[in-house]
Amino acid sequence: MGSPAISANRLELLQIADAVAREKSIDRNVVIEAMEEAIQKAARSRYGAENDIRAEIDSKTGEIRLNRFMQVVDIVEDDATQISVADAHAKNPAAQVGDFLSDPLPPVDYGRIAAQTAKQVIVQKVRDAERERQFEEYKDRIGEIIHGIVKRTEYGNVVVDLGRAEAIVRRDELLPRESFRQGDRIRAYIYDVRREQRGPQIFLSRSHPQFMAKLFGQEVPEIYDGIIEIKSVARDPGSRAKIAVLSNDSSIDPVGACVGMRGSRVQAVVNELQNEKIDIIQWSPDAATFIVNALAPAEVAKVVLDEDTQRIEVVVPDEQLSLAIGRRGQNVRLASQLTGWDIDILTEAEESERRQEEFRQRTAMFTESLDVDEVIAQLLTSEGFSSIEEVAYVELSELAEIEGFDEETAQELQLRAGEFLQEQEAKFDARRRELGVEDDLLQLDGLTPAMLVTLGEAGVKSLDDLGDLARDELIGSIEIVDGEKQRVPGILDGFGVSAEDADAIIMAARAHWFDDEPEAEAAETEGDGEEEKPAE
Repeated sequence: MGSPAISANRLELLQIADAVAREKSIDRNVVIEAMEEAIQKAARSRYGAENDIRAEIDSKTGEIRLNRFMQVVDIVEDDATQISVADAHAKNPAAQVGDFLSDPLPPVDYGRIAAQTAKQVIVQKVRDAERERQFEEYKDRIGEIIHGIVKRTEYGNVVVDLGRAEAIVRRDELLPRESFRQGDRIRAYIYDVRREQRGPQIFLSRSHPQFMAKLFGQEVPEIYDGIIEIKSVARDPGSRAKIAVLSNDSSIDPVGACVGMRGSRVQAVVNELQNEKIDIIQWSPDAATFIVNALAPAEVAKVVLDEDTQRIEVVVPDEQLSLAIGRRGQNVRLASQLTGWDIDILTEAEESERRQEEFRQRTAMFTESLDVDEVIAQLLTSEGFSSIEEVAYVELSELAEIEGFDEETAQELQLRAGEFLQEQEAKFDARRRELGVEDDLLQLDGLTPAMLVTLGEAGVKSLDDLGDLARDELIGSIEIVDGEKQRVPGILDGFGVSAEDADAIIMAARAHWFDDEPEAEAAETEGDGEEEKPAE
């Protein structure tokens, strides 16, 4: 009678393992390992925790084998886990120090506490295996859109049942004024999967810019096929968004394809995003064109780019200003995020006022420096001259061609410009000496007397001082501070020194560091020769 009962129990054990593995979608072997560990724990509590007891379940028959392991040692320190060489030889003559001997143990009759402990071990093991399976399954799905059913809401966060796992949409990743109830279907973007103490956490978002990009990928076959590319997305979740698209096929209009027949494609995305307004913009490799497109629906009159600082000045008609800026600065902010450029918006009136101020300042500079009347200074400014150097070194014919000028006037202007520059140079040179800037720096190409004074005032007075500088220290750099681009000025800011020129100046200042090397090598060679002579 006992034998069928045992076989029934064994069979039942394997059936339980199969059922748990199926239900939790984990490997059957993991469940059997968990059961072995549980049996070991129960056996140790029965025979003594100090013993090294190991359980083994046959995965085909379900038979449980219990063995106590003991290690063969010279000197026994622990009776429970060690055996002397002499005793070991009595059991197995071939036993050597370091070997393990095993003794089979009779099956354990589990008490209620032992069974409870075993159950806890199995549950914990299965839970760990399930978590690992979830992490492995979802870690490669970051960047996908996923469907799920709302399980519950906790403090504004939405817990989503994905079928084989649970995910969370934090309150700040939902759209404003959006609420979900238990049982609602939800679509969201997987933006992160992390291992955490309480198991893998799958984080979803409905406000992420890429959620919109992926929705367009689902609605527009040309995006899915790679004919149309989404270059960038900027969102003010639940309110407004801009998406820049590019077609790799000249016969397909990317904006039209994304809008769809009577707006059907874009409307499907808008409906999913709680009526978020979407501007679809044609991407362009030309920064100015792209920025003008990005500021739509506002019309732009003129743009001025500064590629070093990634800033652009945009001039719009006076009546377009509020449209270009948008409500609470939304339009210009989204255009800036979309393009990666900082955008300054001016009205035509503001730009005109600034131009007049520049004109007035340059006119005053020419009047004073060249000792000419205001009319001549205004003519020079109108013709695009912005510095005394330009007047001094431009072709004489170019000056003479200005309306109202003749060759004699042009020669006189160049003479005065030359004299002014010489006076300035003498002043700068005297100041340079006063600051203690070494004469060696005068020999470097690309450095003017004015620059040498500025360097001296910054404590750069020798070739070594200049050679120790980095390019950014000389001409400045752009840094991200609190998410905003900020210009960090360099010593020679305002002199129009390019990155290439700065590198050339610094390398020229370092050149003398390497002058001695060939001489030193030659001296070593000569020295070697002198040492060899006595040996002859």
